[in-house]
Amino acid sequence: MYPKRNILCIDLKSFFASCECVERGLDPFNYPLIVANKKQGSGAITLAVTPYLKKKGVKSRGRIFEIPKNIQYEMVNPRMSLYIAKSKEVISIYLDFVSEEDLHIYSIDECFLDVTNYLKMYKMNDYELAKEIMNTVYRKTHLTATCGIGPNMLLAKISMDIEAKHTKDNIAKWTYDDVETKLWLISPLSEMWGIGKNMERNLNKMGIYSVRDLAKYDVLKLKDQFGIMGQELWNHANGIDLSIIKDYKKIAKSESYSHSQVLFKDYNENNIKIIISEMVDVCTARLRENNKMTKCIGLGIGYSKEIDNGFYHTMKLDVATDNSSEILKYCLIIFDKFYGYLPIRKVTVTCAALEKKESKQLNLFENEEENKNTSNIGKTIDEIKTKYGKNSLIKATSLLKDSTAIERNKKIGGHFE
Repeated sequence: MYPKRNILCIDLKSFFASCECVERGLDPFNYPLIVANKKQGSGAITLAVTPYLKKKGVKSRGRIFEIPKNIQYEMVNPRMSLYIAKSKEVISIYLDFVSEEDLHIYSIDECFLDVTNYLKMYKMNDYELAKEIMNTVYRKTHLTATCGIGPNMLLAKISMDIEAKHTKDNIAKWTYDDVETKLWLISPLSEMWGIGKNMERNLNKMGIYSVRDLAKYDVLKLKDQFGIMGQELWNHANGIDLSIIKDYKKIAKSESYSHSQVLFKDYNENNIKIIISEMVDVCTARLRENNKMTKCIGLGIGYSKEIDNGFYHTMKLDVATDNSSEILKYCLIIFDKFYGYLPIRKVTVTCAALEKKESKQLNLFENEEENKNTSNIGKTIDEIKTKYGKNSLIKATSLLKDSTAIERNKKIGGHFE
């Protein structure tokens, strides 16, 4: 039986731009304001635009030069300290309604609330409680929220993304009965939460073009192609999400290896994957050196100074691994799912929930002989680099201008730390 809880996903509408309007006594629904770095001129990214401008076709995360010349607007510099203060103010309002264990902060402007155990106390249904919370947020902060309601976090989030932003009261509720009539209609695939452009291309190559196609696809073939992520893709396409908010409160205290890098220039989705790949190589070399494998992959992305934000997310694996290709695959899945198309200045890769190599669990969906050969190749490469220096053997991608591996290896030295 799938979980049937009362989950709210609440998002603050055009958050950065709305905060700036509120501070100036302006109505974001009737005023043309853009948040962007003025110093970057016409190439600056529009970090946020007011709903008024969105109606005129101006997009967030676009470039200033893409705005039609006939549209007038005011541009203001981002003030992260203001947005963080406003976010904390809104979160304190949520905590007036639910306890901390039933609140998950997804981003600076978006939260999940599990109100299942509060409905009797407030003598309201989930729709009524959502409306009360949103009205309280507006009354105290003058910020407008949208809300999706669902029996799990997935359907709450997607109902908010797809439908709530277009309803009169900014609320939408989806149940399992809406999976076939609403969820399956989502197309292209990248419109669905959790599927990025790269994953969409991979699925398209398999003949999967809609959520319905994904839901009807052989789950074993998906798992064979994408590992644990294949099972999750199939689950989500069928409206299934077994995670609960309290799971996010459990912090695993286990040994981990982590590698971070602050970048010397802005990177984006076109060149950052070179850096992620190089950092995965560093972590997997350390795993092999210590005869360890990982069952939890983490990826953190920090955006440039003017944005001062980012994300860090993890993915648990069914089977522990020290395979760099496998670990890189999961890092890129996390990246495609959460990347906000902003300039990147920091990357963190983490391998946690470590296990001794001898305790490896077999996976029916993997070629064990192939994995063994890959591991042996990795060990041979490690031995060469340890003996002759880290730059004695490098990938071809390390010769690309966006790579940092060669210079970083020179600074670190010839032996693994």
